[in-house]
Amino acid sequence: MTERHRFNRSILREYDVRGVVGETLGAIDARYLGQAFVTIVTRLGTAKPVICIGYDGRLSSPALEDALVDGATRAGAEVVRIGCGPTPMLYFAVNHLAADGGVMVTGSHNPAAHNGFKLMVGRKSFYGDSILQLAQLAEAGDLEIGAGSCRDCDVKEAYVDRVVKDVSDANLSDLSVGWDAGNGAAGDVMQRITGRIGGRHVLINEVIDGTFPAHHPDPTEPRNLLQLQDLVRQQKLDLGIAFDGDGDRIGAVDASGRIIWGDQLLAILARDVLADGQARRSLQMSRPAKFYSIG
Repeated sequence: MTERHRFNRSILREYDVRGVVGETLGAIDARYLGQAFVTIVTRLGTAKPVICIGYDGRLSSPALEDALVDGATRAGAEVVRIGCGPTPMLYFAVNHLAADGGVMVTGSHNPAAHNGFKLMVGRKSFYGDSILQLAQLAEAGDLEIGAGSCRDCDVKEAYVDRVVKDVSDANLSDLSVGWDAGNGAAGDVMQRITGRIGGRHVLINEVIDGTFPAHHPDPTEPRNLLQLQDLVRQQKLDLGIAFDGDGDRIGAVDASGRIIWGDQLLAILARDVLADGQARRSLQMSRPAKFYSIG
C-alpha cells in the first residue's frame, strides 16, 4: 500500500481528465494519475510497461508533465518523453515506438487556465470506467511501486514524415491554403509540414504561446475563425484550416471565408472514404471464389 490521494471528482470525465490548474487540478494529481495509470497497464499483464508522454504548449503543461513522469516512474514504467507537440503526435509515438500506452498533457480547446490528460492503452482509447478506476486506485493507495526510468525521444520529424507521406502522391501545386495554429501545440509541425508539400501556404499564429494571445484555441467557435476568414479573403486563398490547442480538431473556411461546418466536412471527406471502400470491395469481388471459401 502507498499513500492515498483523492482527485476532485469534477476532473474525471468520460474521455479525459481535465480541470482548472490551481483550483481543481495540480501537480499532485498528475503524479498520482501517472502512478495509477501505470498500475492499470502493469496489471493488464505488461511488466515494466513503456509509456509515451507528451504535452501541449500551455504554460502549466511542463510542470504537470514533470509530475506525471514522476508518478509513472514510481510505478515502474519506462517513460519515453516526446516533448511538446500536438496530441496526434503522441498517438503516432505510441504506434511508432510500439509502446504499451501513452498520456498527453493537454487542455485541448479549453481556456488557458485549464489543463488535463488524454490517455491510451496500447492503441486503444482509455475512457469511461477506466478513468474512474484511476481515482479508485489512488484513493485506496493500491498502487504499484517499482524502479522506473525515463528517456527523451524526438519523434517530431518522423511524425512529419508520416503526415507528408499521406499526401506525397497528390498534386497540390495549384492549391493555396491559409493555416491558423491558434498559438497551439500544432504550430511547429504545421510549419514543417507546409514547408514540404506543394502549393502556396500562408501561416498565422504558428508560434506556440500558452497564453493564446490571438484568440481562444477552439476553431469550432465562429468568433475564433475571424482572423482566418480575413486572411483567406485578403490573400485570395482557396481555403483556410484552423487547429485547436492540441491539434486534434479543426475548423475550416472556404475561398469566400464561409465556415465549413463539421457535418459538411464529414460529407466532403466521406465521398473519398466511400469511394475507396467501394474500390476495395470491387477488387475483392474480382478475385477467384476460392479466396473466400471456408475450410
